[in-house]
Amino acid sequence: MAGRRLRGDSNESPPQQSEEKRMRRLPSFSTFVQEEVERILIHSTRLSQSCFPKHNEAAEPSSLKLIFVNQPSQPIFTGGRIEDTENNPLQILVVDTKKSVGVPPSSLLPSPLRVELVALDGDFASGDEEDWTSHEFQSKIVRERAGKRPLLVGDVNVTLTDGVVLIPELCFTDNSSWTKSGKFKIGARTVPGSYTGPWIREAMTEPFKVKDHRGESYKKHHPPALGDEVWRLEKISKDGVFHRKLAANNINTVQDFLKLWHVDPDRLRQMLGKGMSDRTWEATIGHAKECVVGDKLYLRRSPKCDLLLNPVCEVVAVVAGTAAFAPQQLNRAADRAYIHQLAREAYANWDHLEEYEGSSHATNMAQQQSLVI
Repeated sequence: MAGRRLRGDSNESPPQQSEEKRMRRLPSFSTFVQEEVERILIHSTRLSQSCFPKHNEAAEPSSLKLIFVNQPSQPIFTGGRIEDTENNPLQILVVDTKKSVGVPPSSLLPSPLRVELVALDGDFASGDEEDWTSHEFQSKIVRERAGKRPLLVGDVNVTLTDGVVLIPELCFTDNSSWTKSGKFKIGARTVPGSYTGPWIREAMTEPFKVKDHRGESYKKHHPPALGDEVWRLEKISKDGVFHRKLAANNINTVQDFLKLWHVDPDRLRQMLGKGMSDRTWEATIGHAKECVVGDKLYLRRSPKCDLLLNPVCEVVAVVAGTAAFAPQQLNRAADRAYIHQLAREAYANWDHLEEYEGSSHATNMAQQQSLVI
């Protein structure tokens, strides 16, 4: 028995060593648990995505977007209704950029489509850049300051029917001076949670300043009216140096300003003084010339001829006997000088001129080649 080799005396590993090798070939318990947790999380994520679908903006850039038809008219004051550059309510459309014209097919969008208007930082997506995400858009929404009313009020939640909606009532309750950029934009997006189709890119206006309504009383008018106070003209500040100089010479309205400019521009320029640069002068005159003067006419009689003038003392016709001539038809320098002198006299005696409604005299001018006085 002693010479017999036992089965266990071979070079085989003892049982405990075989068990250790087998255990090494199996994944550890901690690794197993980690893989199971990851599998459950992946399954849970897929389930939540299928149960709560969201619009996908990452797979492929969407061809659908919201747009403002026109930009807001400026300046904008707190509490003032925001209109577009054509003095109409802001208008929003949803369009398909892959199509040349028109609204995308109704099959692509729910109708009606709910849209929210928000205030944005004026520096967001500057220029023509449109490569933003909905998350970036959300991060640039500006909220009201502590203790203040909502920053943007009015029709801030609207419904697009057939891809279009008007915004008749919209205004800011606070100025933009406290923001980093000093400006706001108006943004439009689909109401979060109300839409699950293809991503519709948000719309935004160009940046603009919002001023306190107190500044509205100093607002310039475009175009100015004849009866507007003269400080409504560009570069003339209310109660400023130029305003005081004009008032001292009885130039109180835009009409007064234009009348003197037509008959004696040098006197007007001298009146304003050296403080008015050439550029400032040109800006003021350019703004004044936007004024709509209307059809009213004034008659200045004289022994040789009569003048028809518009409300800003500009000669529109010279009447001699039964013929009428445009002032541009005067060929002789002496004739032009005589007419200019009559216009000055008309300016000095404005309250004594005969007044007519309509411009029938001017439109019925005879087509003469020259005027001989």
